[in-house]
Amino acid sequence: MFDGPGGFEVEEDDECWARLEDYRMILIKTIEPSRITPYLRQCKVLSSEDEEQIYNDPSLVIRRRKVGVLLDILQRTGLKGYEAFLESLELDYPDVYRKITGKEPARVFSVLIDTAGECGLTQFLMSEVSRLQKLAQDERRMRLEVSAQAAEQLDTIRQLQLCESELHKQQDRVQRIREERERMCEEARKLRDENYRLMHDLTRLSEDKNCALMCNRDLQLEIEKLKHNLMNAESDSKIQRKKTITLKNAMEQRPSPELIWQMQRENDLLTARIQELESAEDITFSPDVGNIKKYREEKDELELKCIMLKKDSKMYRDRMEDILKQLEEVIKERDKAICTREEYHLENSKNLQDKDQYRKQIREMGERYDELQVHLFRTQGDVLALQSKLRKQKNPIQMSSTGLLAFCPQMKSQTSEEESRERGEKDMSEGSQSQTSGEYNYSERMFSEEGISANCRLKGKCNFHYRRKRALRTKKFTDKESVQCILDNTTGSDTDGM
Repeated sequence: MFDGPGGFEVEEDDECWARLEDYRMILIKTIEPSRITPYLRQCKVLSSEDEEQIYNDPSLVIRRRKVGVLLDILQRTGLKGYEAFLESLELDYPDVYRKITGKEPARVFSVLIDTAGECGLTQFLMSEVSRLQKLAQDERRMRLEVSAQAAEQLDTIRQLQLCESELHKQQDRVQRIREERERMCEEARKLRDENYRLMHDLTRLSEDKNCALMCNRDLQLEIEKLKHNLMNAESDSKIQRKKTITLKNAMEQRPSPELIWQMQRENDLLTARIQELESAEDITFSPDVGNIKKYREEKDELELKCIMLKKDSKMYRDRMEDILKQLEEVIKERDKAICTREEYHLENSKNLQDKDQYRKQIREMGERYDELQVHLFRTQGDVLALQSKLRKQKNPIQMSSTGLLAFCPQMKSQTSEEESRERGEKDMSEGSQSQTSGEYNYSERMFSEEGISANCRLKGKCNFHYRRKRALRTKKFTDKESVQCILDNTTGSDTDGM
């Protein structure tokens, strides 16, 4: 029993090697340790001590024992050793690999070495390198096409972003116009409500004014009535005062008793005389005396009425003068209020005109700003479209120069192989390194130059190298060390790829 992920890995390793244990006898009979140990060393599942033990141990003289020890050492490495061992079988013993796994091997280098020899393997490697270079060139071309498409997509995205910005700007403008309309409607509603309120207040004030005028009129009538009663009372008091003064004077002029007796005696004599005379003239003068008394009473009444009428006329005249003065004051106040109202209306109308003019200017400036911004967005879109067109025009030139650059290193690799064949092993490695650096510098220079004349020269050189390659394909390469180096590098690259 195992706990955790480590336990499952150990179980998987044991299962793999348990399956391989069934073919142990076949492996011991077939495998040559010297053929698979270099690959196992590259995969880092076999150390130098293990290799020395396999080859130099005195007890391991027989090949089968060496294979058994090698399998035991690889079994200790677990799943990694199992995979590396199967890969080595796939490379060097494809029949055994097919028998163990039931799959066809995907690599045929060992078969080529056994059947076609090292020259065939070299030609096969050259063809594979050419094929890989062509694939790399196609991939580079596809990358350029994809980058161009990505640039076009970016331009499209930018144009869409500009259109979206323009749309947002138009939406903001519409929203601002709606808000302004709502604000104006709200302001008009407030003004209407205020107008209704002012009309209501004006109606209420007019009613209060009418009530106050009615009360004032009633009070004026009451005052006039009281004044009239006061004048009547004054007239009565004057008459009574006059009578009182007459009686007082009469009482003050009252004579002494003797004089009164004497005067009474004379009065009696005179009375008797008067009676005699009256008895004689009673018939002729009796109507006139009655009329005189009547006329005197009427005269007194008319005098009183005249006095009262004079006082009434004076009172009414004073009242009319007061009313006229008040009316003049009211007229002056009315004219002043009318002038003030006219001034206020003129100032208000002027302010409204200025406000409307300012609003119109602000609206025009806002519309102008929106138009300029929309024009800016469209100009940016045109600039992006022109940039995309310019990029499209540049892409074919870059693709052609890239294709030539990809084809040129292939030709120069053939030249480097010829030079390495003429020189030695050491000179060949140094020459290949210098040639590789020269190819890289040359590619960098050619990538920076985009002129037409440079491309033409590059095309001529590539044609020369291609003709040279065709000539070199007919020759055989005898440098065994260089072939072995190529095989090792190819095997390492395949292992890294796995």
